[in-house]
Amino acid sequence: MKDPIRIANFSGAAGDYFEALHDAVHGDPVNVLVGDYLAEIAFGIVLQRSVEEGDPALVQKEFSFDIFMQQVVPELKAIADKGLKLVTNAGAFNPLGMAQRLREAIVEARLDLKVATVTGDDLLPRVQELAGEGQLASMDSGLPLGNLSGRIIAANAYLGGWGIAAALEAGADIVITGRVTDASLTMGPAAWWHGWSKSDFNAVAGGIAAGHIIECGPQASGGNFSGFKELGDVLRLGFPIAEIEADGSFVVTKQSAAKGFVSPDTVTAQLLYEIQGPRYLNSDAVLHIDSLAIAQDGQDRVRVSAIKGSKPPATTKVGCFYLDGWRLVMIVYITGLDWREKVDWIHQQMSSIASGLELDEFYYQPLGQPIEQPASQAEATMVVRIAAAAQERDELERLIGGFTSLGLGSVPGYTGEFGHLLSPRMEFWPGIADQGECEHCVTLDDGRSVVIELPENDREAATSGTPLEPSSHDSARFGKARAAPLGEIIHARSGDKGGDASLGIWCKSPEAFDWVVSYLTGEQVHTLMGLAENVRVDAFPLPNISGVLFVLRGQFGRSGTSNIMLDQIGKGLGEFLRACVVEIPESLIEKASKAASQA
Repeated sequence: MKDPIRIANFSGAAGDYFEALHDAVHGDPVNVLVGDYLAEIAFGIVLQRSVEEGDPALVQKEFSFDIFMQQVVPELKAIADKGLKLVTNAGAFNPLGMAQRLREAIVEARLDLKVATVTGDDLLPRVQELAGEGQLASMDSGLPLGNLSGRIIAANAYLGGWGIAAALEAGADIVITGRVTDASLTMGPAAWWHGWSKSDFNAVAGGIAAGHIIECGPQASGGNFSGFKELGDVLRLGFPIAEIEADGSFVVTKQSAAKGFVSPDTVTAQLLYEIQGPRYLNSDAVLHIDSLAIAQDGQDRVRVSAIKGSKPPATTKVGCFYLDGWRLVMIVYITGLDWREKVDWIHQQMSSIASGLELDEFYYQPLGQPIEQPASQAEATMVVRIAAAAQERDELERLIGGFTSLGLGSVPGYTGEFGHLLSPRMEFWPGIADQGECEHCVTLDDGRSVVIELPENDREAATSGTPLEPSSHDSARFGKARAAPLGEIIHARSGDKGGDASLGIWCKSPEAFDWVVSYLTGEQVHTLMGLAENVRVDAFPLPNISGVLFVLRGQFGRSGTSNIMLDQIGKGLGEFLRACVVEIPESLIEKASKAASQA
C-alpha cells in the first residue's frame, strides 16, 4: 500500500493570490499541485468580455487563463527538479492551445516535462441536436432548453477525473483541462496514485470530498469563515494540502509556514459550500456527505473518514450561456439628516424615470444608514444601489442619463459614482446531458489520444437527497431563552448553485443541534430572511456534523451569473442569517461560548 498522496492547492478561482503557486512549489513537500480557475461566474465574465469585443464565438474558443502561464513558466525548472505533477483547469475554453504554449516554454527552458490535455467538455456544436433529443433540460426547473438552443454561445460539460488519472499514468507531468468538476482536479491524481478502479466508489468519493474541501484555496484554512476572529492578526492566509490515503480517507492541513488555521469548523465550512443536498453528485461517484466523520488530528490537521460513495448518475451538468441583454449598476451616496426622506424622494424620481423605459428589471436598494453623532462625513453617509437590466443597451444609457440629470435637482448631500457598471448580461443555463454524449479524451505529449471509458452509473442517482418535512417546535423543552443573534450558536457558509443559493449552517456545540433542526425549518429561514415569495427553502439535516443545509430554490432567478440583485452570488446570505435575532435557549448560548473558548 502506498503512502498517502499529498496534494497542494494553489488557486481557488481566477484572480486568486498570484504567489500561491510559487509558495506551493517551494513549500512543504507534496506530490501534486492543483489549481482551480473556473466558476460559472468566471465563464460568464469571459463571455461578457467577448461580446464587448465583438466576436464571442472566436474569443471563447481561444480563451485560456494567461495568468496561469505567468505563474507557471518561472516555476517550470523547480517543478522538473522536484518531480512534481501539476493539474489545472486553467485551459478553460482552449486547453489544447494552452498546452501548446506551455510546451513551447518548456522547450525554450530546455526541460523534460510532458504536458497532456483533457478535452471533451465542449458540447456547443451539438447543442441544438441534444436539445432536440430532449437533453439539456434545466437541472433547476426541469424546463427544456427549447428555442434558447439557437442562442447558446458556450456549452461545457462537467467531466470527471479519470482522464486526469489516465494522463498521469501515461507519464504526463502537467495536465491542462477544460471544464471538469472542481473535485476532479484532486480525485484524478488520487486515483492515479493509489491505482483505484472505477468501481472503488468509497475511495473515489473520498477523493471527491478532499477535492471539494481544498478546491477553493484558503477557504479551507480560515478564508471566508464566520469564526474569522479566531485568526488574529493575519494579512494573507495559507493554502491547503490534502493527504489522501488508499481507502479515500484523508487529512486536510496547510502549508506549515503559512498563516491561518485548519480546524473541523473550517473544513465543515468548505464541505457545506455550494452543494445542493446530502448527496453530492459528481461524474465519477456520488459522495454521501451525511456519512463523513470529521475530527481534529493534531494542530492544523483535520481527519475526514468513514466516507461512503456510490455509483454516479448517468448524466452530468452542462454549463450553457447565452446573451440576455444588458445590465447596469449605479451607486448613490446620501449624507446627513432626514436620510429616510431623502431615500424616498430619490426613489420616486428614479422610479419615474425607469417607468418610461423598457427595462426587464429595476432595483432601488438602500444599504445601511448614517450613524448617530458621526465623527466623519463617511460615518454620516449611506449608500443606495440602483441596478437594472434591459434587452437594449440604449434603454440603460437613458437610465444613466436620467440619473445624472438629477444632480442639480434632487436632495441635498446627494452624490453618485459615475463609473457605471454597464455590461452584457450573460445568462447561465445549467443543463443536463448523458455523460456518454461527451468524448472524454486525453491528448498526450506525443500527440496520441486516449478515450476514457465511463464508470458504471445509476440512473436513479440523480438526486441530491430528500428535504426534511417541517415539524412542530416545542420551545419549552429547551428551557429559558433570550433574544440573541443566531450567530451566537451557529456558523454558516453560503454561495450560488445555478439559480439556487446554498446556505449551510452547523452548530458551535453539538447540544444545539436538536433545537436548531426543529426551530430553523425551511419556512422559518424564509421568514427570518424576508425572501421573495417565489423562493422555496429546502432543509437537509446533517446530524454527522451537527448541521443543516438549506437550499434556497430560485433565489437568483435563472442564475447567479445574470442576477443583478444585491449579493449577486449569495456570499453574504449565511452571515445575514447569523445576524437574525431570535429567542435562543440560554443553555445553548452558554455551551457555544464554552466550546469556542476551548477550541
